[in-house]
Amino acid sequence: MRILDTIQRNLFEPEKELHGSHYIFFKIFELFIASQAIYLVWYWGFYTLKITDVVLPLGLANYIDISFMHGNNLALWNAGIISALIIFAFFRSGSKWFYGIAFLLLHIQYVARFSIGEIPHSANLIGFSVLCFAIGLICFEEPDKRYKFILGSIIFFAGLGYTSAAFSKLIATGIDWVDGRHLWLWIGEKGTDILSREGSWNPNFLQAVALKSIPIATVILIIGLLSEFFGFLLWFKKTRMFIVTALIGMHIGITLSMNIRFDAFIAELILIGYAWPVIINKIWPETPAHGKKLIRFI
Repeated sequence: MRILDTIQRNLFEPEKELHGSHYIFFKIFELFIASQAIYLVWYWGFYTLKITDVVLPLGLANYIDISFMHGNNLALWNAGIISALIIFAFFRSGSKWFYGIAFLLLHIQYVARFSIGEIPHSANLIGFSVLCFAIGLICFEEPDKRYKFILGSIIFFAGLGYTSAAFSKLIATGIDWVDGRHLWLWIGEKGTDILSREGSWNPNFLQAVALKSIPIATVILIIGLLSEFFGFLLWFKKTRMFIVTALIGMHIGITLSMNIRFDAFIAELILIGYAWPVIINKIWPETPAHGKKLIRFI
């Protein structure tokens, strides 16, 4: 049980004393999550207006007929309600349940938008971050406990998600997943997508290097798989910065090799992976005094 205690103490830091710089960082981080969630629900909402049929039920859509969101403006009304709930929750105005309600409606918006078979990963981190804020506000009244639970749980699920992704690849495909010819296939598929959209496609430097050598392509996939596999190192303070850096590099590599963007992932990893309260306090030494004013918004 010692390892579980170590993980708990590294994630939630029960003995840590919080200062103004922590509160400032927390609200910056929350602003990022809130703004991304609002952006996503409107982006999905306008796309949902184009959908008429449910091809692939997701999540709640396996239990309810999500088609009621199609063929009308409900997706836009839903986006407006979610936006209002998130804004009120951000300023801690109104019910402590606002993030929880927003999360439920966010999921409905998600399954309505992606009911046609295309499922991206772009919203995963943002979605479970909203959920962690919801649980934190509902279950904890003290600002310091909210801060520690919300950030600790987000870091926990991020690490679990990456490590689970590595296991999923190995379970589905086996160790052969890292065969460089798979990368050739994925580069070719994405190149075809770009060719059909833009009318031309020329491989960039990384793609060209990978396509010239199976061993090099294999090494690229091995690095990516290992970065995901060791995602659980996010749970430990001493290794967090290093694995975050590796994961950011992995996402940049995916963007360069397969043209799949992970902008929100990278931004959130940057926020949770580095010691921003320490940096804030060095840039603005008086933040312990000024930041205390934010405590009622935690």
